[in-house]
Amino acid sequence: MNSPYLAASARSTPRSAGVSPYLDTAPLQAGDTVRLIAPSGPTDEESLLRAIAQLESWGLRVVIGDNVRAHHPRVKYLAGTDEQRRADLVDAWCDDSAAAVIALRGGFGAMRLLDGIDFDLMRRHALRPDGRPKLLTGSSDITALHQAWDHHLSVATLFCPMVGNDPFKNSTVVPAEVADWLFEPWGGRELGFPADENAAGENAAGEDPAADEDPAADEDPAADEDPAAGEDPAAGENSAAEKWKEWAESTGSNQTKTSATTQVGVSSAARRPLSRARTLVPGTAKGRLGGGNLSLVAAGMGSPELSGVRELRERSGPSILMLEDVDEELYRLDNLLVQLVRGGWFDSADAVVLGSWQDCAEINEVEALFMDYLGEMGIPIVSEMGFGHDPDAPSTPLGVAVTLEAPAQGRPRMWVDEA
Repeated sequence: MNSPYLAASARSTPRSAGVSPYLDTAPLQAGDTVRLIAPSGPTDEESLLRAIAQLESWGLRVVIGDNVRAHHPRVKYLAGTDEQRRADLVDAWCDDSAAAVIALRGGFGAMRLLDGIDFDLMRRHALRPDGRPKLLTGSSDITALHQAWDHHLSVATLFCPMVGNDPFKNSTVVPAEVADWLFEPWGGRELGFPADENAAGENAAGEDPAADEDPAADEDPAADEDPAAGEDPAAGENSAAEKWKEWAESTGSNQTKTSATTQVGVSSAARRPLSRARTLVPGTAKGRLGGGNLSLVAAGMGSPELSGVRELRERSGPSILMLEDVDEELYRLDNLLVQLVRGGWFDSADAVVLGSWQDCAEINEVEALFMDYLGEMGIPIVSEMGFGHDPDAPSTPLGVAVTLEAPAQGRPRMWVDEA
């Protein structure tokens, strides 16, 4: 198989630059099989059914992990034992029919899985039959998996809101924005929130763009396939979408529009929040995008995935590092930053991009803290790009080449480089 991605995935050198995927072809298309797993915290039946229904509404065939409903026998914050969650993760990634592995939710526990994974095996299953890499999606605690996939497999991943979490239930824009990253090419796409009303869409905030459509009117791309494929094993003859609709009606939920009626492409016109991004240190940078949740990056310092960070730039080329977090007091953010600075994590950075700091300190205090540590590095620093735990958080691909323009006056912009 002659694939530009094959060489990148087969390399033994960690975190090689490789070739950015999905620049002119989308990661997924209707009819693809995706594996839904819970590598971190536990879920509830409502969230699981809603997540399956959302994915099926996009025309995807959903296979859930054997242990996705499991709960750790002793630790309430884990979805099953480490062995159960690791088995689901490895089985999903090594499924040759799977185009993507989708994390249901975050929480805590993903980093506990890494030491028991055979990454040589995972590397051998990193490509789909057409030569493109499989896709891993998720955010927050899934940062641990993003770091591992980058280091061991050298494949791009998608840092995005997760289908089992509240943004998919409450946000009028998150489902469509995630769908755009799954079903549209990445090359040239701008990251973050749009800059003006025209880019934000024509519909009023909160309006459901699919409200007048009959979701059953769209042809099911898998209609001629095995009708049981992708169904919730507990749903019997009903599809997950039907099961979720029954659940929503019985509980008085009004959120069915984000699960069973949102179709690929039609809801992208819903109004998105406008960009709040601003430059803290001006400049321009090009590099491979990395990072994620600050707490998880700091927790990974000293691990195999973040070994040799002081030599990373020389080994892998320019990089742009992004960070976000949630529910952390300023002194905790300070301590985490000290850990990254002393560990040399920022030595590989050609720019730093900050996302959301939901339920943390005031944003001006967070910015001042980062400027205390990084302001004299002489690299561009941008704040308020939105990714992370913002209720309407935009998605961000990791492991791809991006360009950042941070003018002294005016709005900073970052986009995925073209092929």
